[in-house]
Amino acid sequence: MKLIVGLGNPGEQYEKTPHNLGFLAINRLADDLNVEVRNRQCRALTARTTIAGEPVVLAKPETFMNLSGVSVRDLIEKLEIRPEADLVVIQDELDLSFGTLKIHRARSSAGHNGVESIIDSLGTKDFLRIRIGVAPEHKIADGKDYLLSPMSKAQRKALDAVLIEAVDAVKTIVKDGPAVAMQRFNRNVEPPEKDA
Repeated sequence: MKLIVGLGNPGEQYEKTPHNLGFLAINRLADDLNVEVRNRQCRALTARTTIAGEPVVLAKPETFMNLSGVSVRDLIEKLEIRPEADLVVIQDELDLSFGTLKIHRARSSAGHNGVESIIDSLGTKDFLRIRIGVAPEHKIADGKDYLLSPMSKAQRKALDAVLIEAVDAVKTIVKDGPAVAMQRFNRNVEPPEKDA
């Protein structure tokens, strides 16, 4: 069984903010799999489904971002799974340009409070993360303020492609394994060829 956790903050005021891309990715994945993330357990909204024959639990912690680890730890204990093999966390990443997607394992939190909470609660950073870039085009004064403000028109326009890629990444991880997913999604964008 795999536990796929999207990070975000509950409440309408946070719904369309960059910090909620984890929640938005889970919503899109649930739509794609024709399930509703509405069961309450372990301080999270959850749904059970399958991907490529593998049982999967989708989860959106309701503890607010900074306490995400409390919910994730309880889910892991309840489902009797191992973080290093069965946990996938989808998060926003201010260090990546908007829409960029990278898959990593055993990284530090890089200042992401939700990931830091999970690392602290589990006592390990050995779990898989799908990092979705949310960095703005222009320099910002306050990262926290930006992350909790509604996305720009351009970002909302690009959102569909970002979420489709996140769904594809989760399915690839479950079906083909992390190594295949990393090879596929962590590619560097090739510069355009110059005319000879």
